[in-house]
Amino acid sequence: MANIPLVSKPRFVDPPQRVREQEILRISANLYNGDTLATVLNARSQVLTWAQNKVIGTLPEEAWRCGSFEHLSSGRNCTAVRIEDELADIWSLRIEDPDKTVARRAWATEITISFDPVEEQSKFTLRLLVGTPEIILDIQPSVPGVVRQIILNPGLINGGYKLKDTPLLIPSMTGMNLLIKALLDPLRKLPIILLSVPSDAEDVHAPLLDAKMLAQSCAGLAIVAILPSELCWKLTERFGKRLSVYEGAARVYLPGFTEDANPFGGHELILANRFQTPEGVAESLTRLRWIAANGSVRRLQLGSDVLSFASLKAHGLERKQAELRNAGATDREQLDAARKQIKFLKEQVSESEKYQKEFSNLHEIAEERAESSETQLRAATFRIQQLLDQIKAVGASPDERIELPQEWEEFANWCDLNLAGRVILTPQARRGLRSPIFSDIEMAARCLLWLANEYRTVKMQDLSGTLRDVTVVAGVINAHCGSDVYKMEWQSSTREVEWHIKNGGNTRDPVRCLRIYYFWDESTQEVVIASMPAHRRTDAT
Repeated sequence: MANIPLVSKPRFVDPPQRVREQEILRISANLYNGDTLATVLNARSQVLTWAQNKVIGTLPEEAWRCGSFEHLSSGRNCTAVRIEDELADIWSLRIEDPDKTVARRAWATEITISFDPVEEQSKFTLRLLVGTPEIILDIQPSVPGVVRQIILNPGLINGGYKLKDTPLLIPSMTGMNLLIKALLDPLRKLPIILLSVPSDAEDVHAPLLDAKMLAQSCAGLAIVAILPSELCWKLTERFGKRLSVYEGAARVYLPGFTEDANPFGGHELILANRFQTPEGVAESLTRLRWIAANGSVRRLQLGSDVLSFASLKAHGLERKQAELRNAGATDREQLDAARKQIKFLKEQVSESEKYQKEFSNLHEIAEERAESSETQLRAATFRIQQLLDQIKAVGASPDERIELPQEWEEFANWCDLNLAGRVILTPQARRGLRSPIFSDIEMAARCLLWLANEYRTVKMQDLSGTLRDVTVVAGVINAHCGSDVYKMEWQSSTREVEWHIKNGGNTRDPVRCLRIYYFWDESTQEVVIASMPAHRRTDAT
């Protein structure tokens, strides 16, 4: 029998994943001293020099005149469009660069430098995008090198702060006061990443994380500052431990930070014990870089703060067609221009449909996460109550061994840690606890314990009205506010504050006068402290 050659069986492989374009970061700033066209041309020249080093071949002469051009070079494509009239001079460039390590991953950088001759100001915006089939993008975000070039020459300014690619050292008490002013500045648009130095560090200016690398990768996205250990106390004195950073820890202070900010509301703290291993250091640096990058995408609006290259190119094609028509161009020339415009618009419609589908999927995922989080919160609340009931069932008190705070700066943190799920402080209450005159700290703490236990138990059993004028602790009662009833906004709704805890004697001496205004939140089964420990000043008082 003749030998019959074996034919290999076809291997069935998974079809390749579709490449999706994701936006990594956005930058928007004004050019430093950008009131002249010379500064604008200098910045554009810096961008073109950077782009020339990335493409294959030489950019056309039209590129160096800052005109519209298209340079195709085996995936390293570079395209620019310029729109100019008496009201604006807009120049936008998009450059594509295949990833050097991951197949089918390609980066795209969109840079727009515009000049307003009327207002005499110029603007630099940048978008970094990546096209990849990867479901999980395992990268360490970093701004393109061109950003650092522009920061060095001619310079960038954002919200009144000149941007740097080096960490800012806080050298003295004067610098510390300027830092606090910057943290609270309502016009600040960039997060401040504050790296504290441990008290036992040999170099008092060397934090546990690589500040130089972090400042370079986050240039234009965040301000990186180093806080020596001997100045950390000033931050704690001003904001309390819950919003401070010390002993080698790192913290992100987002734009909009206030003295009564929620420590769990995005101003992330990374403790120094995370930096004990190289893996922990790497993970923490990546985390900080992602916070800066993701924050830029959420904060800056596409179309107003940052311009899209696609929208500018579409506008440029439309203007070109109008110019040809007005100049009496031949039908062939106008038809060619129209075909280019139609082709580009079709591509944009196709991409928009893809994005719409992806955004719809992301919206569904976000809704699922929100529902899951709410379910987990309800479950956690139920579990807290279950554990409290079990403790009481064996004749013990859930707060039997609790240590009461001795200083007002510890009070808010004490409440957050020990009364979680039972009592919550509003921002107004946190402001009142910053440096109150009322002297009996332990008395105030015992009153919150009463609200967390006796009062909360009655409310959960729906026995409303049974605690009027009852004694909370010696010399202190729970009473209706009377003429001091007021309304406040809480979690997107208006709530009426009708009850307060007060000490006797009808005193108005702030050293001895205690008032804790509160209301019951049925949805979370928590006592919400609206204001404390001082008497509220109203028309009646």
